[in-house]
Amino acid sequence: MKIVVTVKQVPDTNAEKTFDPATGRLNRTTIENVLNPFDEYAIEEALRIKEAQGADTTVTILTMAPPTATDVVRKALGMGADNAVLLSDDAIGGSDAMATAYVLAQTLKNIGFDLVLSGTQSTDAICSVVPAAVAEHLGVPCLTYVKKLTIADGAVEAQRETETGYLRVRAPLPALVSVTKAINEPRYPTLKGIMGAKKKEIKTPTLAEIGAEAGKLGEAGSKTVMESYAAVGARQKGQVISVSDPKEGAKQILDFLIAKKVV
Repeated sequence: MKIVVTVKQVPDTNAEKTFDPATGRLNRTTIENVLNPFDEYAIEEALRIKEAQGADTTVTILTMAPPTATDVVRKALGMGADNAVLLSDDAIGGSDAMATAYVLAQTLKNIGFDLVLSGTQSTDAICSVVPAAVAEHLGVPCLTYVKKLTIADGAVEAQRETETGYLRVRAPLPALVSVTKAINEPRYPTLKGIMGAKKKEIKTPTLAEIGAEAGKLGEAGSKTVMESYAAVGARQKGQVISVSDPKEGAKQILDFLIAKKVV
């Protein structure tokens, strides 16, 4: 069984961020980038499936990122993945979610898979559409927001989170599944795993090798356009209401909310 986990390099959420005024894009080269935290749950689930299925199961990490993303890939390999595929080309710069999904799908068609696992979202874009879009390109079933899954009889069975509870769903393999943080607790890479990751293969196919069309990737293939951006202003000092009479305090709070047109 071949499991592929799609991962993303994202800016550290604690780092100060700036934008390139010429392109409107985030300056990713000037800040520390890390493995998308949501993807760690997908990696962990893939490793647990491998441990349950046996030696014939492999876990491949797939990412679309600059060459510097090898550090992020090595972390995933250090957790226990077998190998990785890093797709890096200037032509994919500026790809939105839909263009990214196209490139990932083309790569998956090229390398083959039985099961694709993804995090529910990334911490930088938070749009949650890439897994479903990838599945659409591949023409395979897609199970999203999964909090529990099992593999049996050539199919994936899962519990899918909803607003009121969960759904029990089943789909034949090959399939794509996006998982939530409720599914497991990701392991930390061990020293042995970190050292071993340095020897594991990271393939770097070209866009020509995966059969990607230039008009469907990068800015040309993107369906969304960045109209404008603005930095978040400094947080204003809060107003403290201190009175001895609770009723008077409630009245002042209500007056404040009315003045701000909140109520």
